[in-house]
Amino acid sequence: MHSSPPGGSASAPGPGPPPAELQDAVTAMMRAGHVPGLSLAVVDRDGPLCAAGFGLADLAGRVPATPATAYPWFSMTKPVTATAVMALAEAGRLDLQAPADDYVDLPPAPGTIRPTVEQLLTHTAGLSNPLPVRWVHPAGAPSPPAGDLLRRLMRRRRAYRYPVGERARYSNVGYLALGQVVEAVTGAPFESALRETVLDPAGMTRTGFAYREDAAAATGYLRAPRLADPLLRLLLPRGVAGSRTGAHLGLRPFHVDGPAFGGLVGDVLDAARFLRLHLGDGQIDGRRVLSPDAARAMRTIAHPGRPFDHGIGWFRRPAPGAHEWVEHYGTGAGFWNVMRLYPERGLGIVMMTNSTTAYDFGPVLARLAAASWA
Repeated sequence: MHSSPPGGSASAPGPGPPPAELQDAVTAMMRAGHVPGLSLAVVDRDGPLCAAGFGLADLAGRVPATPATAYPWFSMTKPVTATAVMALAEAGRLDLQAPADDYVDLPPAPGTIRPTVEQLLTHTAGLSNPLPVRWVHPAGAPSPPAGDLLRRLMRRRRAYRYPVGERARYSNVGYLALGQVVEAVTGAPFESALRETVLDPAGMTRTGFAYREDAAAATGYLRAPRLADPLLRLLLPRGVAGSRTGAHLGLRPFHVDGPAFGGLVGDVLDAARFLRLHLGDGQIDGRRVLSPDAARAMRTIAHPGRPFDHGIGWFRRPAPGAHEWVEHYGTGAGFWNVMRLYPERGLGIVMMTNSTTAYDFGPVLARLAAASWA
């Protein structure tokens, strides 16, 4: 592949990059946040409006980021998992109001209230959220059973940290449990059930739970002084820390141990299809995955919390103008992603980067949302 300078853009076939002034805003944001590479897409209900890559997916090889570059989705997986759970509920295969321990072995919560499946979806089940620093494994290694991870986490002394059914508190553990619920009601591995229920009907053919051999993947980066390398190699699972390029320590490809809360790997073009599915109230290209009522219920932010207010699979951080959108982030070692829906505008935006640290994406999303795409 040809190389492009950090901050330059490279586009794959299909929709082109945003207007020049918006490209400038993206590159300025990347420069300020020390983001090596970024891919973005903007869609409406009918199709993609723009797609572009900026900077470098791999610093050492000078490989440009494009819309087809694959990234770990991390927690942007959660709205997809939630969509599958809602679709199974609509098909009569599970009951959102049933106690979650009807489907999966969970220890009892303090008191007499049993957390429901819907409370897992809305982060109101009272579960703790341990830091998932080592919940990954090298891409070539076998995946540890997600059920084993769930059982280990639920044996912790404070597995339930908050009152059940009250304020929303974000928890990866709740979505790990939802993956086991899906396996229980479908009789299939979660990865297969998600593909059958959401990915295939939505036409998300470039996204799954492993890196595709025919897809260029972004290298994740940690920006830190060289002196920090021994500590970082100690903190990361064996085999994940790679080589250094300047101020960035590269990471070798890895997969998340819990597929339901953060395991997807794919590109912004498929993420854009998922956004279109929800902009279409559960339908894309004539294929219906959810009823309109279910899709709208998912993005109803009815559960105040900290640091996010939650719907079903979607959240938003309280901020001026935040009532206009719902969103989800996908963050972890090496990568920082965000996708956002503007339902009333009929617009969706996704950005994926190979930066561990957050960047000031809000002003750029606002400008992309306000642009004239006619």
